[in-house]
Amino acid sequence: MVEKGLTGNMDLVAKILEALLMRGHEEEALGRIDLLISSQCNVNFDNLLSILSEKGKTIAALKLLDFGLQRDCDIDFKSYDKVLDALLAAGKTLNAYSILCKIMEKAGVTSWKSYEDLIKSLNQEGNTKQADILSRMIKGDDKSHENKKGKKKASVAA
Repeated sequence: MVEKGLTGNMDLVAKILEALLMRGHEEEALGRIDLLISSQCNVNFDNLLSILSEKGKTIAALKLLDFGLQRDCDIDFKSYDKVLDALLAAGKTLNAYSILCKIMEKAGVTSWKSYEDLIKSLNQEGNTKQADILSRMIKGDDKSHENKKGKKKASVAA
């Protein structure tokens, strides 16, 4: 349909993508999303991520979020939070850690409130190295944010 330039019934496309992701056909869904993006069609990542997270399809949500981050797609911070919360609730702490690092690298600091819960879970599971790295990343972001403010004030005062 998209290959032939037909863009009618795009609401059905969203339902097809959702069904593919819900049934575990992530690679096929991601291939179709890639085709849609290359054809200048909009894909509502936020809606798909929300549905997948709410229904406990954490691996599909993780793959979709990773795909969106790799291609610099427009994804709301609330969607990041939903996926991270779902991963943490499902006990998939290493996956949550991995995608959080990618989010922080690509999109900067998130408003996610469960950093401490993830660090605690990583420590409890024996992943102390990842917990230490994450706590340093968070503290580093706080310090770099303060340093930027401090530099601005110093340059204004000079």
